[in-house]
Amino acid sequence: MKFAVAIFPTDYGISMTELAPLVEGAGFESLWVAEHTHIPISRESPWPSGGELPKHYWHTLDPFVALTAAALASKNLKVATGICLVVERDPIHTAKQVASLDHLSDGRFLFGIGAGWNKEEMADHGTDFHTRWKLLRERVEAMKSIWTQDVSEYHGDLVSFGPMWCWPKPVQKPHPPIILGGSGPKILERVVRYADGWMPNRGRVIERIPELQELAKAAGRDRIPVTYYPKASADEIERLAAAGVDRLIWYVPPDGRDAALKKLDELGEMVRPYLKDELLP
Repeated sequence: MKFAVAIFPTDYGISMTELAPLVEGAGFESLWVAEHTHIPISRESPWPSGGELPKHYWHTLDPFVALTAAALASKNLKVATGICLVVERDPIHTAKQVASLDHLSDGRFLFGIGAGWNKEEMADHGTDFHTRWKLLRERVEAMKSIWTQDVSEYHGDLVSFGPMWCWPKPVQKPHPPIILGGSGPKILERVVRYADGWMPNRGRVIERIPELQELAKAAGRDRIPVTYYPKASADEIERLAAAGVDRLIWYVPPDGRDAALKKLDELGEMVRPYLKDELLP
């Protein structure tokens, strides 16, 4: 079992250069950051968690800039997007950012991605909410071409470009792990088709893990790791470990240094007994 910390990296929160070495020192495997380019004031799309949308959603730093700072301030800590909104990003530019961060971190980047929920935010980027999953897949396929081929090209319905050169290539081969977020009815098929891991954010998780692994086996793939954001309790750690979850992530507050440090201390105390427990997967 791997343990991780996540944060919305804000302009008023704890700095990534301070947080990253503390997360590493507490024994956590990775540090994850959320992404939103902006939040349209119209606010027509309801927040999936319900209630008023917290202001940190429109105060987030660029994830690749934030994670570069975290990577350079740590030694072995993995840095990750949780999630990168690929449907709002140019795939050529994003492929360059992913490879650059993987290069600067010496292969410590995990590429968590998703299709998002905010229709107005996507629309400002020219993305149709109804075709976002197809766009996500094509952009991922296009980026894989850029990362793995000396001369790359891609021709899909929504993404297309001719032969190109693009370096650096990622340190990790064939590329950083792609961990697909989502909990919809087709998410498992999508994970098996073009991702390296599943990161559900709500809904049925434990019950769907056997189905995920059966789909992977039928596709000739090895077991697919599962990452999850659970409640912070020892009981949850043991329950999810027994069910086959591979990584657990908990958020620290984005509202300031003191709040983040307090929560990190609490999480560190919670996971410490499990860091040396070889019985957990």
